[in-house]
Amino acid sequence: MKVISLNVNGIRQAADRGFFEWMVRQDPDVVCLQDIQAEERTLSDSVFFPPGYNTYFFDSMENPEQAGVAIYSKTMPKAIMTGMGFPECDFEGRFIQADFDKVSIGAFLTPHGSNHEEALQEHKYRFMEGFKNHLIKTRRKRREFIFCGTANVARSPIDVSSWFVNQRNSGFLPEERKWVNEIFNELEYIDAFRQINKQDKQYTWWPDYERAWKLDEGGRLDYQIATPGIKNLIQGGTIYKGQRFSDHAPLIMEYNID
Repeated sequence: MKVISLNVNGIRQAADRGFFEWMVRQDPDVVCLQDIQAEERTLSDSVFFPPGYNTYFFDSMENPEQAGVAIYSKTMPKAIMTGMGFPECDFEGRFIQADFDKVSIGAFLTPHGSNHEEALQEHKYRFMEGFKNHLIKTRRKRREFIFCGTANVARSPIDVSSWFVNQRNSGFLPEERKWVNEIFNELEYIDAFRQINKQDKQYTWWPDYERAWKLDEGGRLDYQIATPGIKNLIQGGTIYKGQRFSDHAPLIMEYNID
């Protein structure tokens, strides 16, 4: 099973940059998109609905031009679930899950947070707490899960440029790193990409200006978070940097799952 995750930072912009043509060439089984920034009903162009894929969107009810997530799947899921049971997620379109025979795959989007606006950072923390509680409940279930999406947190110094300075910035604050590492340590989830690639500068996001991209000054803010039973099923993975579809890059993972 080939699973692609991408924060498109606006699905229309990503389409204009050739994302869907690239996606079809990649021939993935499942694609998880974050930050759609559009209502599904307004996406009338067929480019958004490639042949051979079932599509499922979860729009933001508060502001359809912000947030939003989607799943594209070759196989029709047995069930689709939206939301995680708390306002910062459910009203803003920040989680959708598709259940298949052997695995459930979700797309999630953590809010950005802010260095200067306390309310925005507190909003991010509330989502993080709710998401962690959801992950705790998920560990009790007797099936495997892969959560694909943007955590908006870099896990360790090798996951962000200028790490020492960035310890004062949202996205690499000590309490944020504590949260993401609790997911992988205390809750025993798997950072799927890091199972096969331990190198530094494996970034998935760059500030939206050309210099950062050219100098590779960014952060690994996007993950495929898997339950422990997935660990030995990971076959490969890469971060695609051949084209820029948004300020994030596609995270491509392959699993030995039918």
